[in-house]
Amino acid sequence: MTGAAPIVRKLTDIPGFLISPDDTVRLAELAGPTHGTSASVFLEIWEPGGAQPLNSHEDSAEIFIVLSGQAEAHSDAETVDLVAGDVLILAPGSEHRIINTSATDRLYTITVMANDGGFAKLVTDGTEVPLTSEDLGHLVRSLAPTAPAAV
Repeated sequence: MTGAAPIVRKLTDIPGFLISPDDTVRLAELAGPTHGTSASVFLEIWEPGGAQPLNSHEDSAEIFIVLSGQAEAHSDAETVDLVAGDVLILAPGSEHRIINTSATDRLYTITVMANDGGFAKLVTDGTEVPLTSEDLGHLVRSLAPTAPAAV
């Protein structure tokens, strides 16, 4: 046994970030190196028509689980369409970019960086921006406690 205590975070206490002030993608670090893991996990939110800049992670696979929305993913010379329920797996070193193809709806993903490699710090060194109850609603059905069912 390591003796390390479990960490519990409340979604309502987790801020979003823009890596650069003009970005159209917000990221909220759900878990990362400051929480005792070498992997990092994010809620990623693309504005309608929003996109990441072309990027690459030499030492890490990156996995995107699409919660809602639609997108086009570019990885090296390949392009694939994404919809809710898809899981996109990008190999270490791939040059990639995801574009929200909706003009009206946000794209939501859970993103896992298998080996953080400083990515969480890059995110949290950015500009803090709020997450809305709509954003958090893509992770949980309701943040309000529910009463037990009547018997």
